[in-house]
Amino acid sequence: MRLLCHYRGSIPFLLFFFLLPGLVPKLSAQVITSNAATRDYSGTVTDSTGVPLPHVSVTIKGSSRGTISNEKGQFTLRASAGEILVLSAVNFLQQEILLGGETSLQVQLYTLSTGLNEVVVIGYGTQRRGDVTSSVASVKAGNFVKAPVLDAGQLLQGKVAGLTVSTTSGDPTSGTQILLRGSTTLLGANANPLVLIDGVPGDLKTVAPEDIEAMDVLKDGSAAAIYGTRGTNGVILVTTRRAGSNNVSSVDYSGSLSTQTIARRPELLTADDYRQQIADGLRDATWDKGGSTDWLDEITRTPISQVHNISFRGGNSKTNYLANANYRQFEGIFLKSDNRTFTGRLDINHSMLDDKLKLNLGIISSQNDYTATGDGSSFNGYTYRQAMIFNPTSPLRDPEGNWFEEPGQFNYDNPLSRLMESDGRHSAQNTRYNANITLLPIKGLRLNGLFSYTKYNQTRGYFETKNNISTVRGNRNGYASVGGIESVYRLMELTAQYSKTISDHNFSILGGYGYQEDEFQEHWMQNWDFPTDIFGYSNIGLGKALAEGLAPQYSYKRVGNLISFFGRATYSYKDRYLLLASLRHEAANQLFGTRNPWGTFPAISLGWRISRESFMANSIFDDLKLRGGYGVTGSQPNSIFLGLGTLAYTGWFYTNGQWINTLVPARNPNPYLKWEEKKETNIGIDFSLFKGRISGSVDYYIRTIDGLLYDFAVPMPPNTYGYTRANVGKMENKGLEVQLNGIPVETTDFSWNTSLNFSTNKNSLVTLSNDLYQFTADFFTTGGTGEPIQTYTHRVSIGGPIGDFYGFRVIDVDEQGRWIYEGEDGKHVAYADFAHEPESKKILGNGLPKYYGAWNNSFRYKNFDLNITMRGAFDYQILNFQRMYYENTNIQQYNRLKSAYDPVFGKAVLSKDMPLEFNSYYVEDGDYWKIDNIVLGYSIPRLGIRYVKSARVYVSTLNTATITGYKGIDPEVNRLGLDPGIEGRDIFPTTRTYTLGILLNF
Repeated sequence: MRLLCHYRGSIPFLLFFFLLPGLVPKLSAQVITSNAATRDYSGTVTDSTGVPLPHVSVTIKGSSRGTISNEKGQFTLRASAGEILVLSAVNFLQQEILLGGETSLQVQLYTLSTGLNEVVVIGYGTQRRGDVTSSVASVKAGNFVKAPVLDAGQLLQGKVAGLTVSTTSGDPTSGTQILLRGSTTLLGANANPLVLIDGVPGDLKTVAPEDIEAMDVLKDGSAAAIYGTRGTNGVILVTTRRAGSNNVSSVDYSGSLSTQTIARRPELLTADDYRQQIADGLRDATWDKGGSTDWLDEITRTPISQVHNISFRGGNSKTNYLANANYRQFEGIFLKSDNRTFTGRLDINHSMLDDKLKLNLGIISSQNDYTATGDGSSFNGYTYRQAMIFNPTSPLRDPEGNWFEEPGQFNYDNPLSRLMESDGRHSAQNTRYNANITLLPIKGLRLNGLFSYTKYNQTRGYFETKNNISTVRGNRNGYASVGGIESVYRLMELTAQYSKTISDHNFSILGGYGYQEDEFQEHWMQNWDFPTDIFGYSNIGLGKALAEGLAPQYSYKRVGNLISFFGRATYSYKDRYLLLASLRHEAANQLFGTRNPWGTFPAISLGWRISRESFMANSIFDDLKLRGGYGVTGSQPNSIFLGLGTLAYTGWFYTNGQWINTLVPARNPNPYLKWEEKKETNIGIDFSLFKGRISGSVDYYIRTIDGLLYDFAVPMPPNTYGYTRANVGKMENKGLEVQLNGIPVETTDFSWNTSLNFSTNKNSLVTLSNDLYQFTADFFTTGGTGEPIQTYTHRVSIGGPIGDFYGFRVIDVDEQGRWIYEGEDGKHVAYADFAHEPESKKILGNGLPKYYGAWNNSFRYKNFDLNITMRGAFDYQILNFQRMYYENTNIQQYNRLKSAYDPVFGKAVLSKDMPLEFNSYYVEDGDYWKIDNIVLGYSIPRLGIRYVKSARVYVSTLNTATITGYKGIDPEVNRLGLDPGIEGRDIFPTTRTYTLGILLNF
């Protein structure tokens, strides 16, 4: 009964999937396709320049009928009016034509993405790929990862060389981590790329993944410099699906059902193992509590998730529209972990004044809500820790029916009780309105105005009952918190572009002005000591703590803005010699109070289409282009008004019979602050040969980040605060990227497309000093193990890379299972003689991979298709927290991994005298190769339903299999920040997903 109640909103969708096979025959019997007269349709297929195309596959959509064009590009096929003709060929975009009364057809096919003539999106416009002189990657919807992804970023996993897209959590509310060409900052800004959805800033969850047509990635500085202070971490340009304009209305539906399992379940001691250890004298008999419980089983489930997407398109060349609705309901592997999102998008286009004035109006609105088992977060990862360590002989409840707890044990909670005695909800609404006005007053001149308004609202509440172990231990008698966030974003961008062709010379000039403003405000309050649990967090004023001045309250508001002037010029001569130059000049209130809050970000790139030279006339290359570019971008700090000295209230304290809130200095002024600047040089080559059967690109880059922000200790006085933030550092990243695409086989019945990419990255912190501020040490430490070990995990050395693990190196154990260390001089030092001095610590590895690779394959046999995505990362290490904490036999009250009783170095089980410690034994090689996404689909040739034009069913897996020597759950761990490469304790384990889906076109 509980299950049915939980799924009551999903039952119609589930019934659709289960009843569809039974409905089809009935519908077929009642709605029979009209027996329209068949006739011979003939036509000629050419490319965009009018050259006839032989060997083009010409088929009737949804059927097995078809033919192939001859050497003159001609074909003849018998069909009926109202059927859809599908034309496809190697290296060309597929074309669909609605057949009518005209039986003589002229069809042009346009180059597919494997060629250099496709149109790609760049900053503030588009370019033919053949004219692109920067490092730009384009991924179309047909090549996306095909699964119910967490966000749009996951669509790009393994698709773009140099772009690392990681899924480090199985939490349905989480998203992807994206890192492009290495780390770029110490503390000045985050590592996220700038994401633009149809030209408007957003994030990877702004639009439904199923509603995306293409994603273009601006990788190097010359491509991203047009975005100035926002472009350092790269730019991802998201293009949503477009409205129809061919007088044909269509409806597309896609739906899927999924389930998940933990990618790799940890093997813990069971109740039987405990009792055997008691019998063997390894554990005291008091640790047998009489039960037998698999705590991980108790807090997990078999989740069912669903995604439904429907699009309506229609209109003509003057007015057209697209309406999209998307519902995503995800369940997590843990109880009370979920995520529900409804997204609607409306896009309307209208052309008037003889197509000289074009209007576009768009709305994107999403409603999201999920259950919260953490205060201010979704799933509390501490619950997973408790499931790992809680005694498997403990029962769920005591004899009185209460939750079995041992409140005297520090940080030791019944994990199921933690979930069931708490409740919370996050709800959010995000709405974006945008208008785009384009005026074409004269030939070659394009005036454009883009206006956007986005508002985000979030409300949250969280409650812990009187029986929650946290409130019991803290004597809180119930606990609640509520909070809210509101964010408003306004954007205006005005651009003018003039394009002209004079003989063999093609050029364009773009100029623009932009203004954006964002307001952010947040508030929350906490309270405890409630008379009843009935109201949860819905009546927070009932608690006594607020009235007694014990509970905190908080509110905050920030307003930021960015003013920009930008321009770009492009030039080509005989479509052979290419030039692009851009400049952006902008300021933001992050640097308000400095002498020069403005930043100037130039870029220039050159290209030479070698294949257009006369000496290449008879070569194997269809196209060959050499390009090189240099560009400067900036990084936006997270704080505002950095140039000014500030004061802050430190909190209330009681003195002389009064409560006083103290105001103290919080920041020293620094009028010399400026933007962090990334200066990047990129050299690349694009190629296509054998009529597009092989294509690809190679890029080599060097990027230097100047003026890294860092907080320096300064004397007091004359300073009022102990640290001053200054631009002092320099960091370098360099690497190689290779992308190779191939079509080994292409016939009417069978085709095989494959692509490989490979990338490297080498990072170095060159310096952390300048003329005014000197970093006197050779390194600084960062990261942390958490309690009870309490030490740092990483060291960043001047001249060294980000991500070095730093700790004690163990090289053996003695016969009693006690550590033997490597001392300062390299000699073996027994545990009893080892002083644990910092000077004895050593570099134990690095958490950032040096090499990445991916191999994607797409197969088609008649109506079957198979897609396989594989990817990997190599030459890096992972600090396995689970082994570090749960392979130690010292702490009796915590459960352990079974591997705790494996001989260390093959010699002896670790002695129970060894305390918990961070050392090299728990730092493992993280190399892996993932068979990531497998999709097997079948396009139904004859569905037998009149109004269904085509149908496809598929099954897929995501995170399918991992080949690795790493012993943790998943080697794909955090790669951001200064302490990458840690698989922590308080996590939501990554999952493996199995999906059944259907696509219908009406």
